[in-house]
Amino acid sequence: MAKKQTKSRAAARPKRARTTRSGVVERISAGTAAPARGKLERVRMPAQTRLQRTSARPADESNEGKYVYCIIKSERPLRFGPLGIGAEPADVHTVHYRDIAAVVSNTPMVVQDPTRDNVLAHQRVNETVMQQHTVIPMSFGTVFKTDDDIMELLRSAYDAFTDVLSKMLGKFEFGLKVLWDRDQIIREIEEEDEDIRRLKGEISSQKGSTYFARMQYGRLIDAALQARSERYVTEIFQALRDVSVASRSNKPIGDRMIMNAAFLVTRDAEQAFDARVKEIGVRYDKLTFKYTGPWPPYNFVNIRLKLERAH
Repeated sequence: MAKKQTKSRAAARPKRARTTRSGVVERISAGTAAPARGKLERVRMPAQTRLQRTSARPADESNEGKYVYCIIKSERPLRFGPLGIGAEPADVHTVHYRDIAAVVSNTPMVVQDPTRDNVLAHQRVNETVMQQHTVIPMSFGTVFKTDDDIMELLRSAYDAFTDVLSKMLGKFEFGLKVLWDRDQIIREIEEEDEDIRRLKGEISSQKGSTYFARMQYGRLIDAALQARSERYVTEIFQALRDVSVASRSNKPIGDRMIMNAAFLVTRDAEQAFDARVKEIGVRYDKLTFKYTGPWPPYNFVNIRLKLERAH
């Protein structure tokens, strides 16, 4: 088999959070109307949609491979039903080595496009499996030619897989994004900071050039926004520390987002984490939250695999 490199973190995930304001934590499913503004919502994975079935074609076994969704701990063969990638959902089953297994389905040996349907199918399989098993999620589009190739993967990385499965046992990932209305925050800063308020007044009343005053005003505003953002983020992380095992801060996306974080939470602490997020939402009523999960531990598993096999 040719050299194959893959990372055990999904390359793409469906967007499934709606933006709402803080207040009440809700869990909604696909097809539910978005709640009114003024609430913080918890969004779970959409229920499986009925996919349109295409007409059956003769299978080309020479061009068929194995799509890998995740790695689990299991000694016995398992089947999860027709959940996999494909216009006609592929049957999902396991391929084993010792006491670990890859969750797979048959697929053509082609590059899978990260369409919404494909990414949702990839995610849905992982979320179905994680209801009963600890999972190591694989990157979207990880395909091997044969069962033997998958068993070689499991054999070559057995120690790494078993170590991560042990550390992730009974743990889920939750995502929390925090956004703000920048203009509203600037107005608050202007009201609170005497120097900024004075500069703004000078700019408004000055008839000549206001270039230097505007430059100074801009620097003060940027510094104040940065300080306030860091304070909010630090306080939110601190508030969630005792109800989570670990956390990770990712780069915010866009000008409105000030926090893009993932939290690793034990199964037993899920309700406590839910309650704490609700408390934070009430406390920071001027911020907007996006709260998602549970997910497989995408942000807390980073196994780099390099598999070589002689022809």
